[in-house]
Amino acid sequence: MTDVTDPRTAPDIGPIARQTPADVVAAARLVREGRMISLAAVRYPGMPLFPGHPPFQVLNYRTPRGIRVTGAQPWGPINDAGLGYMAEYVMATSHSGAHVDALAHMTVNDDMHWYGGGNADEHLTDFGPTHLDASTLPPFFARGVLLDAAGHRGVDCLPKGSPIDAAELDAIAAAEGVEVHAGDVVVIRTGYMGLWPDAAAMAAHKTPGPDLSAARWLLERGVVATGTDTETYEVQPAPDPGPTGNPQPVHTLLLIQNAIYLMESLDLEALARERVHEFLFVALPLKIRGATGSMVDPVAVV
Repeated sequence: MTDVTDPRTAPDIGPIARQTPADVVAAARLVREGRMISLAAVRYPGMPLFPGHPPFQVLNYRTPRGIRVTGAQPWGPINDAGLGYMAEYVMATSHSGAHVDALAHMTVNDDMHWYGGGNADEHLTDFGPTHLDASTLPPFFARGVLLDAAGHRGVDCLPKGSPIDAAELDAIAAAEGVEVHAGDVVVIRTGYMGLWPDAAAMAAHKTPGPDLSAARWLLERGVVATGTDTETYEVQPAPDPGPTGNPQPVHTLLLIQNAIYLMESLDLEALARERVHEFLFVALPLKIRGATGSMVDPVAVV
């Protein structure tokens, strides 16, 4: 595995690598109140997930009663204090709840390639990808911008399969009085997480989101990451799949071709209620070798 801490061997992790110390300081200056707004819902067994992912599960591995009944001696034979502990397995996809996709998450074409020259024949093992996996995910500490599509349309949640296009993003930004700059993290609210965790209500609204024109709009403005409050980021089914019938052309354009990190299942309801449209965005992915993404608990700091 390449040493991502060594600038001589660090892989191309996309436009976010151009962030400078001055950019970090500028983002920190957005904090005026010192208040943090969580952008993640609680994860739990049975939680709603994209249907192609394995279920989220928490299982006990050690409990105080189990230690006593089995006569286990994790500290050795002497424990007159009766000290016990609890430990568990968390078995889940890294794409459970609020999360960020690693650059190795999505592949395209017959060679099954992803950003930066990765491909399944050369870089995919029984233990995950070896090129641009989650171990190379960067920290996100940048200016955040909320574009509230549901609020702009005056609805609680966008309708099922409703696309958000470039013209609408322009209109939302103008109405909110914000501009999107190079280096930003842009989060787009459809209202979907306002239905959480009602699986039936969520199914009735699957899945609004940005279309290809919106993706190009974000690219033109130089964002380093973008997220929505749905499990698929982009509108589904894709209204613009192209001649090959690509079911996720936005992922292809942003993640595979341009290394723009995608975040999904962000809870943007509190931000929208408080009409916070500019903030410090902070998310720290877990560096797990072979994983194709990371659960995150991002915050907006205002």
